[in-house]
Amino acid sequence: MKYNILLLSGLIALIIACSSKKKIASDNKHLSEISSKNDTVRIANDSLEYEIIIIDPGFNSWLASRAKPRGFYGQPYLENKNRFWVNEWNARAMNPQRFGELYQMQIDYKPQINYGYEVNYLLYNYLVFFQVTNNQKLGGIIPQ
Repeated sequence: MKYNILLLSGLIALIIACSSKKKIASDNKHLSEISSKNDTVRIANDSLEYEIIIIDPGFNSWLASRAKPRGFYGQPYLENKNRFWVNEWNARAMNPQRFGELYQMQIDYKPQINYGYEVNYLLYNYLVFFQVTNNQKLGGIIPQ
């Protein structure tokens, strides 16, 4: 059985009514699909059967250019930050009237499970990316 941590944001549906714009809409859809494929990150710890899938335009390039390198933070640090931020994320996801559509689904992150370094590293960096790009604070200090 696989446990998935799935974060979806930035998915945009374009609906164009004019028939003269169908080719443009088709081209935009094709470019959007290419962009989504390029911005999809999947890291799996197959030995522990956990994976994280992140689909968010811009995350891939942000991860390559702005994130601290692997090994910069230890796994306990990443786990503590993830635990704290995921709790706040899930509280906001359960209250869409107050926080809007940014938090579309809950993150299934259980602190008692060892997800491994890669999953924790990727989740941590996504949560930093999300906070910086959406001007949100899930609590504590957000690394820049």
